[in-house]
Amino acid sequence: MRRHWRTVLASVAAILAGLMATTTLLPASPASAAALTEVTGFGTNPTGIRMYLYVPDRLPTKPAVLVAVHYCTGSGPAFYSGTEFKSLADQYGFIVIYPSTVRTGNCWDVSSAGALTHNGNSDPVGITSMVKYVQQRYDTDTARTFVTGASSGAMMTNVLLADYPDVFAGGAAFMGVPHTCFQATAGNPADPGQQAGWNSACANGQVSKTAAQWGDAVRNSYPGYTGPRPRMQLWHGTTDTTLHYNNFGEEIKQWTNVLGVSQTPVKTDMPQSGWTRTWYGDTSAQPPVQAISIAGVGHSLPLSGQARMAISFFGLDGTTVSPSPSSPSSPSPSSPSPVPGGCTASISLNSWNGGYVATVTVTAGASAINGWTVGTTLPPGSAVTNAWSATGSGTSGAVSFTNVNYNGSVAAGRTTQFGFQGTGAGPAGATCTAR
Repeated sequence: MRRHWRTVLASVAAILAGLMATTTLLPASPASAAALTEVTGFGTNPTGIRMYLYVPDRLPTKPAVLVAVHYCTGSGPAFYSGTEFKSLADQYGFIVIYPSTVRTGNCWDVSSAGALTHNGNSDPVGITSMVKYVQQRYDTDTARTFVTGASSGAMMTNVLLADYPDVFAGGAAFMGVPHTCFQATAGNPADPGQQAGWNSACANGQVSKTAAQWGDAVRNSYPGYTGPRPRMQLWHGTTDTTLHYNNFGEEIKQWTNVLGVSQTPVKTDMPQSGWTRTWYGDTSAQPPVQAISIAGVGHSLPLSGQARMAISFFGLDGTTVSPSPSSPSSPSPSSPSPVPGGCTASISLNSWNGGYVATVTVTAGASAINGWTVGTTLPPGSAVTNAWSATGSGTSGAVSFTNVNYNGSVAAGRTTQFGFQGTGAGPAGATCTAR
């Protein structure tokens, strides 16, 4: 039985674009070169999760806020460096919160009663405290607060929209499951993994309910709430074997019911080859529910360009913010391009009897790198069974992993992560070759 989640790495209510376009741009506070910063003392935080914050150098008045929630084995800084939300924040002028869980396996609590209840006693409370801290500190537009996440973070996106419809205006869930699908059944000897936060039946796509049952699960998380419900964008790969593709259809049932629209799409298109996008409720750029199915892709979202589509669904792309001349993310035209440099790799193992999950951190050296390959040697009897945020070569003995399209570029001194699962004992070390 798997004891921890496996995932990969690889979001966000209609906006008055014309009003934003005329908004006066002000320096972000504090006025300094934008960088990811850890914030402490942000409010109620029952599970001790950590808060990382990115505030662009230039913001409109009353900026929007996006919460970007990482995958299992990941972290806030890894999601910051491995996705496009930071660069989109620079371009469009919104603040990004990157929560970081601290529990074993770095997965979010989306299964306990305390996590599935408004003002409960688990991770959603801490994340919502981060939002309220930023709303007050930066005088944000509270009607434009959004959340996105991948895998475990996508599950948390579903949970946050259910628990706090009064806080979030919309969400974008990459490779998730419906709210309450991972709900633990304490004392179930047939599936002890449920008690550790893993629900095999849900992960394997074996949990099916009616739209009304799924909708009630959302409504029951905040009994008595009668206000507006956040919009939802859903993403899933058809060959996902970590969180089965069947969960995509169950999520569509849930959120169309919650938002009171038909499960029959009102529009379908293909934004690019293999991507099927469906609208539910209306055909606007920000419909109540939108779903994108990616043919032939497994547990490896968001891919390049998908974060931008999520931002568009939120309506956050209504204006372009001119970057400050001092912004390190916007070099002058005469600045030289980064020169490829070296890299290092370190492995952190989460092991149990007969298996392990390896989290590999790739760190760029003195220069930025534009791609990487990590090599390691598995002990006798060990075999790789699954990998995420990297393309693997070999399953036993000497194996290697190469970056995928969204995490190959790493700035000097910065990191990105990938992971793999295996049987037997895990490797002790790794080497990194940069491109």
